Amino acid sequence: MLLRHARSLLFLPASNPRAIAKARTLSCDMVILDLEDAVPEDRKEEALGNAVEAVGEGFGGRLSAVRINVEGTRWHGREMVALKASAADYVVLPKVETPKQIKDVFSVSQKPVVAMIESAMGVLAAPAIAAAEGCAGLFMGNNDLRQDLGIPPSAGRDGLSLSLQSVILAARAARIAVFDGVFNRLDDEAGFESECAAGHVLGFDGKTLIHPSQVPVANQVFGPDPQAVVDARRLIEAATGGAERFEGRMIESMHVAEAKALIARAEAVGE
Repeated sequence: MLLRHARSLLFLPASNPRAIAKARTLSCDMVILDLEDAVPEDRKEEALGNAVEAVGEGFGGRLSAVRINVEGTRWHGREMVALKASAADYVVLPKVETPKQIKDVFSVSQKPVVAMIESAMGVLAAPAIAAAEGCAGLFMGNNDLRQDLGIPPSAGRDGLSLSLQSVILAARAARIAVFDGVFNRLDDEAGFESECAAGHVLGFDGKTLIHPSQVPVANQVFGPDPQAVVDARRLIEAATGGAERFEGRMIESMHVAEAKALIARAEAVGE
C-alpha cells in the first residue's frame, strides 16, 4: 500500500506488547509504534527493542512506522541508528520546524520520514519541510498546535483552519501524503465522525488515531465510496479523449485521472 492510500493510522505505545499484538488483528492501514510521548523515560530502551522486533515480525501487510524522540534528547541518535537496520517502512519525527530536521533523520535512518507539524513555526515552514529530501508525508499535531497558537482546548477547529489548509497545500505542492491529527475524546463517537468528515472535505488523505475503536469510522469516511468507484469505472469506459459529455456533465482528461486515482485507492484498501 502507498502511504497516500492509508485511511487509518494508529498510534500505540511501543512499550505495550499487548497493544502491539492486538494491532495485527485490526483493520488499520498503518501501525505507528510510539517511542515519544506515550512512553515514560525509564522504558524508552525497552520500547525501542519492542519496536524493532515488532516491525521485523510485520503487521500482516499494514504499513509500519516508528515515532522517535525529538532531536536533542538522549534517545534520538540511538533510535535513528536502530531503525536503519529495522524493517520499519517509515520514521515519524515529532515537532518538525525546519527541513534540516528531516534531512538529518533521513540521512541516518535511511527511511522515508513523516514530519509532524505541531507549532506555528512548523506550519510556516511546511512548504520547505514537505519539499525536503526524504520527506514522505505530513501529520498534523493538532494538540500541540492548539497550545502553541493559544487556542483553548475546549474550542472547536475554527482557529486551526488556516493552519490545516496551509499544511495540506504544502503537501500537495510537494506531491506527498498528508494526514489529519488525532481526536482525543474517546467517548464522543459523533464528534469523531464529524471531525473525520471535516478533514476529508479539506483534503486530508486519512486520520491519525489513538484508539482501536476509531479505526472503522476512519476507514469508512476516508475510504472510497462504493458507488463513486462504480461511477469512476463507468466514466473511464466512456471517455474517448478530450472534452466530452458524460451523464449530464462535461468531462476531460483531468476527470479520467481522478477516476483512475479513486480506483487505485479502492483496490489498495481492498474495496
